[in-house]
Amino acid sequence: MRTAFPLAGLAPGRLIGSRLSAIPLRLEIEEALANGVEVVFDFSGVGATQSFVDELIGMLIIKHGPAVLQQIVFKSCSDDVRAIIEFVAADRADQYLKAHSH
Repeated sequence: MRTAFPLAGLAPGRLIGSRLSAIPLRLEIEEALANGVEVVFDFSGVGATQSFVDELIGMLIIKHGPAVLQQIVFKSCSDDVRAIIEFVAADRADQYLKAHSH
């Protein structure tokens, strides 16, 4: 099963920038992931700041590990958004692995 989350509704303009705006969405995503649902983030028409991406995706990685990314699809990302996602995912995966290695 797959659930799409269009992010354009979170942006007052064309940029999602608030860490706080990501929290309710992340909680909804965590519930979907716990139920085995594949999550699709649709970035059509919007950009995102590193703060937003870190709160949304980085915190999922910190909490559930890098394997959580196997249940997530990123759709219609600009080059800038894709670069932010890749940076946040790599940084948080590294932090997770360091914290969980013996």
